[in-house]
Amino acid sequence: MTLHLYDTWSRELREFKPLQPGMVSLYACGPTVYDYAHIGNLRTYLFEDVLRRVLEFNGYRVKHVVNITDVGHLVSDADSGEDKMLAGARRTGMTAWEIAELYTQAFKQDLQHLHIEEPHIWCRATDHIPEQIKAIEQIEAGGFAYRTSDGIYFDTSKLSDYGHMARLDIEGLKEGARVDKGEKRLPTDFALWKFSPQDQQRQMEWDSPWGRGFPGWHIECSAMSARYLGELFDIHCGGQDHIPVHHTNEIAQAQACYGTRLANYWLHGYFLQLDDAKMAKSSGEFLRIASLIERGYDPMAYRLLCLTAHYRSNLNFSWEGLDAAATALERLRRASHDWGAPTTADAAYLQRFLACVNDDLNTARALALTWELVHSELSPGSKKATLLRFDEVFGLGLEQWQPTAVVIPENAQRLLAERETARREKRWQDADRLRAEVRALGFEIEDTAAGAQLKKG
Repeated sequence: MTLHLYDTWSRELREFKPLQPGMVSLYACGPTVYDYAHIGNLRTYLFEDVLRRVLEFNGYRVKHVVNITDVGHLVSDADSGEDKMLAGARRTGMTAWEIAELYTQAFKQDLQHLHIEEPHIWCRATDHIPEQIKAIEQIEAGGFAYRTSDGIYFDTSKLSDYGHMARLDIEGLKEGARVDKGEKRLPTDFALWKFSPQDQQRQMEWDSPWGRGFPGWHIECSAMSARYLGELFDIHCGGQDHIPVHHTNEIAQAQACYGTRLANYWLHGYFLQLDDAKMAKSSGEFLRIASLIERGYDPMAYRLLCLTAHYRSNLNFSWEGLDAAATALERLRRASHDWGAPTTADAAYLQRFLACVNDDLNTARALALTWELVHSELSPGSKKATLLRFDEVFGLGLEQWQPTAVVIPENAQRLLAERETARREKRWQDADRLRAEVRALGFEIEDTAAGAQLKKG
């Protein structure tokens, strides 16, 4: 069954055809490690995880690369302001190198909490300065760069289709530019290499053919993705906020260096919204996975919440929505556990599931199919086997889940035994009173074919 994905470059659903049969090269923009990731950031990585799982579900071998931005990402997309890493260092009192390590490890822990598969290759910007310098030299040799007093800039006027993916109105941007573009020739021009200030030593700086300094944000992804996946690879992912600047500039650099648009398919995940506003770190207050855990939520409830919406639609976060996802997760876990040992997955359900996820990763429709499966007339073993196949894409860890063992105190067990005696002797009032006493201890009596049992209330 054919996989179709929405390509931002062409603005249409396209049949997925890998450049090499059976193999998929996948690059995803990783975090700028100056602070913790919030749950809105992590929604993008969840979408990318589902994409990888769907590709693997279709039988492809995936080579997955994610970068770590630990230098060069300035506070302003207009190539002004402070490097976010140095701002983070000043805020925390640590060095830029120390905070990069701290927040990288925190990010990786967030991925583990959410069952997001780690990429096959992590690549740090600071470990690939030579590759970035080489790419800038190629851009300069092709006549696409110029020098100012504060750095080397990409000349976007040299590309007739600059901004195509974002459908940028270049003339309108020129006419409506209200920001001081400094020595840049056009507002859309961007830094390839920034010079270190003359009057201070930066924590992160390197020698280059143009002088001591540091790379711009965009060049790292162009250089590192090409280093590990080639000058044209299959899929490049990121958040929708990357479309107008970061990914547009990556493509410009690739056109200048390699004559390609870098990736054959460009996919973007949409925002998580809180009270109808984009969740952002700039507010100073944002929700982390750790925030949800502190409130008693299982991170898998957040994963399931994200699966209920298409990755190309904004998802409004609410505690009520998370509660509903937590309840649904518990139902799925209990059902899967109670069905016992898996037997054979149902082929018809698997085909329908594949049709859902191959339709541009439509997890919302796939979840609706899942609840149909739960209430179907299939045997418990077949339902379990089918659900576990679905979970290869959902990533909820249903096969590994076990109910928490409940320790039942002796006095509750004694009351249960007394109630059973009262029932046999048809002392119904006593039986009801004993049930109430059991409930007061935090337990419920469940009458089953195998006899009365206690469960946590």
